[in-house]
Amino acid sequence: MCKTCWTITALMLIVILGMAYKFIVVGSVEQATDGRLSLQLEPAEKDLVMAEMRAFLVTVQQINEGVVQDDMKKVADAARKVGRAAQEAVPVSLMGKLPLDFKKLGFDTHTKFDSLALDAEQFGDKEQTLGALTELMQNCISCHAGYRIDLVME
Repeated sequence: MCKTCWTITALMLIVILGMAYKFIVVGSVEQATDGRLSLQLEPAEKDLVMAEMRAFLVTVQQINEGVVQDDMKKVADAARKVGRAAQEAVPVSLMGKLPLDFKKLGFDTHTKFDSLALDAEQFGDKEQTLGALTELMQNCISCHAGYRIDLVME
């Protein structure tokens, strides 16, 4: 009796670990023909990710305007809008479809926007802000070089 219970428990643990690995690490991806990983998302999920990327782009423009206008409050306000707090709107179901490296890149990007906002407020140094923005943009380049989004219809 006890041997059967241990076998069932072990099998359930293997299934749970496999699901956790798929949910946390692998996500829902395929190798794309262009060499990138293709995120397999439903239309609403794609719309959400694309809206976030457009928000990043708008923020970069606002940061550039703030630097040119010597308005570091504008820089900080813009950057903070897409900081870590903004990622709370991402549903868990979507997070499960994203591979771990993509999630890490996204978390790091949000964190870098928060750091840029804090530095702009505390130091008001335009050169430092542009340096931070340059570093942050490397995340955008890495993401677009490594991933694309393709629709799956369910």
